[in-house]
Amino acid sequence: MQHRRPRLTRTVKIGAAVVTALAVGATVTVATAGEEAKKCAAFDTVTLGKYYVNNNLWNEGKFTGTQCVWDNSQSGSTISWGTNYSLANSATGKDYDVKTYASSVLGWHWGWKVDKASTQLPIRVGDRKPVRTSWEFTVSSDPGTMNVAYDLWLHDKNTADWQDQPTDEIMIWLNRQGGAGPLGTKYGSVSLGGAMWDIYTGDIGWKVFSFVRRSNTSKATLNLDDFTQALVRRNLLSDDKYVSGIEAGTEVFKGTGRLDTKSYSVNIG
Repeated sequence: MQHRRPRLTRTVKIGAAVVTALAVGATVTVATAGEEAKKCAAFDTVTLGKYYVNNNLWNEGKFTGTQCVWDNSQSGSTISWGTNYSLANSATGKDYDVKTYASSVLGWHWGWKVDKASTQLPIRVGDRKPVRTSWEFTVSSDPGTMNVAYDLWLHDKNTADWQDQPTDEIMIWLNRQGGAGPLGTKYGSVSLGGAMWDIYTGDIGWKVFSFVRRSNTSKATLNLDDFTQALVRRNLLSDDKYVSGIEAGTEVFKGTGRLDTKSYSVNIG
């Protein structure tokens, strides 16, 4: 299963309108093709060391238009990549439908595309391994309705493969535009990584937790273990779960825009 699963939705406001929303590697720099070598087919991928960039057009039936991804560079565990899109609702699409999630993938995404050992995943939540990540990006002006977010996948075992549905999903929203809102209902709030986050909880066959940053940013340095532990402390997540996959990209609802990741890295332990 290559595509990302459908997501249930909640009602939020877009302006005046109400809609439903939903370890450091080698330091050798690898020169890559860049934007002139865009990949625009659904689920096209570009491998960058332990990561791959996925043109995840998972909700194809809900939109018309195009989205592309490209890679810029890799240096050790740091990568740079981009995506642009122009998406409109199809006859069956709604403003509240997330259409795509072009993203970098580390580890599990309905299977393993790159060597599993190189990802250092999965990791048990209770082992408290630091998961340090840095992300600097730019969003084009007037990018439509979209967010820029991490997406973490969790399982109840450390042997998850393509056929294994996750038990939990954790999204960390750094930036949102056009009134995009998360799945579920607000549970509470927490201060992490020098910012305030509102926590939302939902269920789509597995539990979905969203940390929505109260103020937009285009640069973040975080320890993702802080977010899993925030859920453990609230008895929302078990210490015995395993983080199997870590993604970072943009969920697009509709519009025309662009996300450029200047630099992105994840280092575990």
